[in-house]
Amino acid sequence: MEKTAQIAPERIQKQVLRQHIVEIVSDSGEGAQKAGQSFGAISAKMGNGVWTVEIIPADIQPPARTKEGTSGIRIRLGAEKITNSGDEVDLIVALNEIVPYTRIERNELQEGTIMLIESKWARHDSQDIRSSYANAIDDFNRLGYKVYEIPMEEECLKFVSDPKRARTCGSWGCFALFTTGIWYGPKPRSGTPSAPRIKK
Repeated sequence: MEKTAQIAPERIQKQVLRQHIVEIVSDSGEGAQKAGQSFGAISAKMGNGVWTVEIIPADIQPPARTKEGTSGIRIRLGAEKITNSGDEVDLIVALNEIVPYTRIERNELQEGTIMLIESKWARHDSQDIRSSYANAIDDFNRLGYKVYEIPMEEECLKFVSDPKRARTCGSWGCFALFTTGIWYGPKPRSGTPSAPRIKK
């Protein structure tokens, strides 16, 4: 396993970005699109340029943890007016290790793309799922992505009773962004790691 992100406010280096492309992807029905819409709306209210494009699953009711079930949203943020969705992704938040493969196969990622991945699958009861997760992490590192394994559900359970419900999916993605110091919304509440925002 490559890296596990830890909340360490004193170690976060602030960085001003002129533009950035973020994707939040998950199984269909987990709320990744809603999370991304909220994420984009908050950034727009700050005065940033925003362009969003939904990632639609290939099947109507796909099985969980399959490429066909990949659902989500791309959010392009910038200090100036944004008129398209951009090219390759700078950062992707994935709620399991399967969904990023769809984006890789479509050449949406670039070498060095930051990947924030839910790490609970490494401890799953199923050996098949644990092996799938380990193999995926190896693949992503080999392909040159910057992989961070984050216990999103575990951390969200400190704030919500059921992070698996679609309406709380935004908490997963936002927590992942906080933990690596990449945040584009308003200043976090006291006690939450501060992080960079896109500024003019």
